[in-house]
Parts: sequence; structure tokens; C-alpha cells
Amino acid sequence: MAVHLYEKYREDVAVVLSSKLDEFKVFDYDQVSEDDLWNFLLTKKWRKPREDVHIYEIVRDILNVKVSDFISFQTVEHLKGPDWFSNAGAGELEELLKK
Repeated sequence: MAVHLYEKYREDVAVVLSSKLDEFKVFDYDQVSEDDLWNFLLTKKWRKPREDVHIYEIVRDILNVKVSDFISFQTVEHLKGPDWFSNAGAGELEELLKK
């Protein structure tokens, strides 16, 4: 898997990520990790990264994350789940259908 262009900014914006996580805690979403939030940004907000992005744009994107958008994203990701008809999911499907 290729490294996302914005990955180089992660350490620089760590304090902003922490601040956003504090906001999540205000809404009782204290189980969200920094990795979860960063993955949401990379996958959803920054699907098409720009070479000429400025750090203030990344900070703005982080601060503009809505709790509801993040929760919706997480819900969809969890619903995707494993593909039970692939080789990897075949064992789980067998276990489920044993009885």
C-alpha cells in the first residue's frame, strides 16, 4: 500500500488531532483513538491528496471534522465486515453454520 502524501504532516498536527479528540470526548465518544481519526481523514476527507497542500489546510480539515460524519464513516466501515465467501472468511462461515 502506498504511503499517503499527508502522512508526513501527522507529527506536526498531533496537537490538533488531540484537540479534536477532546471535542469528541465532550460528546461522550471517548473510545475514538488518534489512529481512528487519522484514518478517517486519510480515507474520507483526503481521498485525493494535493501535492501543493499547506499545513493550515490540513489543520482546517481536522478542525472541521464533525462527530456525526466520523461516526457515520465508522458505522459503514464496521458494516462492511469480512467477506465470508473469500478464502479468508470461509473458516468463519463454517463455524457459523456448524450447528
